[in-house]
Amino acid sequence: MELGNPFKTLGVLALFGALAGCGQFTGLFERQQTSGVSAATLEQRQNTPIAEQQNRTTIFSLFQNQDDPNVTLEVNKYIWNATLEILDFMPIRTADPFTGVIVYGPGTPPGTGRSYSGTVYVQDPALDARSLRVALRTSSGPVSLETTRAVEDAILTRARELRIRDTQL
Repeated sequence: MELGNPFKTLGVLALFGALAGCGQFTGLFERQQTSGVSAATLEQRQNTPIAEQQNRTTIFSLFQNQDDPNVTLEVNKYIWNATLEILDFMPIRTADPFTGVIVYGPGTPPGTGRSYSGTVYVQDPALDARSLRVALRTSSGPVSLETTRAVEDAILTRARELRIRDTQL
């Protein structure tokens, strides 16, 4: 091989890089990694894929959802914020963004004399009607289905407005 030709040198280096990326040279380093390791551990290493041994990922793993479901937030932020805006006349007793539950205390909407309390469940990260469940009640019991549906529609409409506003920025 002629070292004066930069294209040949570059080609040889690219070939070695490609082979090293495929794991062709892993045998060269095994002697260093296996000194002082028990036979059972060596057998376990041989039966475990290299990517798992070294906690490596491939380029395709970037497109997989590998987040821990106990840590990730799975609620739609637009529905969450719209709920807080639409039902701002009621005081919040508890709010848990990890489970998507907001519990409201009794409050009176402007222009009416009736007090409402309720619970809102944001169940999905999608921005659609199946992601939202509203349970409202008064001192005399649950409210009508039409009232609940109107509140859900108002929340979803406001959530869509918030999303449109964010996409225009």
